[in-house]
Amino acid sequence: MTTMIDDCLRLLIVDDDEVDRMSVRRALTKSRLKFELSEVDSAEVAAAVLKESAFDCAFLDYRLPGQSGLSLVRLLRESGVRIPLIILTGQGDEETAVSLMKAGASDYISKAKISSEALSRALQAAIRIYKAEQETAMANQRLRETNELLIRKNRELELQREQIQRQNMQLTEVSRLKSEFLATMSHELRTPLNAIIGFSQILLRQTKGNLTSYQIDMVSRVLSNGQNLLALISDILDISKIEAGRLELKLEEFDLAQLIQATVDELRSLADQKELLLKVEIALEDSQICNDYQRMRQILTNLLSNAIKFTEDGCVHLKAEALPANQILLSVKDTGIGIAADQLEHIFDAFHQVDQTVTRKHQGTGLGLAITDLLLNMMQGSIAVESEYGQGSCFQIRFPRRLSAEAQTASAKSFVTSSQRFLT
Repeated sequence: MTTMIDDCLRLLIVDDDEVDRMSVRRALTKSRLKFELSEVDSAEVAAAVLKESAFDCAFLDYRLPGQSGLSLVRLLRESGVRIPLIILTGQGDEETAVSLMKAGASDYISKAKISSEALSRALQAAIRIYKAEQETAMANQRLRETNELLIRKNRELELQREQIQRQNMQLTEVSRLKSEFLATMSHELRTPLNAIIGFSQILLRQTKGNLTSYQIDMVSRVLSNGQNLLALISDILDISKIEAGRLELKLEEFDLAQLIQATVDELRSLADQKELLLKVEIALEDSQICNDYQRMRQILTNLLSNAIKFTEDGCVHLKAEALPANQILLSVKDTGIGIAADQLEHIFDAFHQVDQTVTRKHQGTGLGLAITDLLLNMMQGSIAVESEYGQGSCFQIRFPRRLSAEAQTASAKSFVTSSQRFLT
């Protein structure tokens, strides 16, 4: 309904008495309303006209030939006519009024009281109520449509959630099978590799006869590549165990300073080959810690070997110092190629290698830092890096001086799920 009260109203009078129709016509003419008036004299014609044409309001005589105004109101409402219906009646009793309103009449006026004021007041009130009802109906319709849309969306989201849950379960199972496969294959591959390495070492000892320089070179290459492959398989086995939650730390008391010195001595030859200065600074009054000796050695080896590998000249500096809250800080700083800013966020991802030209001449799988990060998580520690391309890098690891078995178990459970990202 778009007609406003100030617009020209289309009105219909339904009355078989010409005098009564004239009375209504004169009263409307004296009002300030703008209107177009149509007149019919029977209920049948009124019902047909109201169904075919659009009117803003209809005035119905209470007593029509063959049908009362009350029954006509019921008929019109049942047929879908919703415009205001004002009954003109010669009866002014309350019972009649109640019956009319129950049937769907908008208002009623006694014919004895018809005036321009009465008609104008009743007409405007009925139209305002009708418009309010129409707006309410439209609002309710929009609300129902919105609710239906929300129901559909919720149903779609629920289906998507169930699908994602099924996919997650499938991915978890695939990840578990993959981890078991990698762990099994890594274990199976280590046995023949150890044999190859062992036989190569025996041949190089030349206890059963001398080898030519060519044979020594070939066997040395077999030994070197076998050792590299064994290191790769060991890394894959480690990360698979961590991902599957099957790697446990073997806690023991040991001297961190001695471990640092032993690890540095093992790697010093690599630094000497590149004429790098390998500096060690231990600022610990008490160097006794409780942790996994072999895994701590693995972390130190990863950090130091990376620093040496990616440094062409200058130095590699390892420093150990105590922090508040019974924490230890180890930092490995180098003067190497550095890491570009856009690569820093991926540096601890498995199999990730910085895509820089100089790195292509260095072998590596990109697992060392990923394993270091995961191991430090198990140790309730952390690793951070500061680097600038072309200016070197500084890796810092923090971990508690004493790691208890209970703390280790809680920490391992808390990050096993998140560690899935390293091999996905």
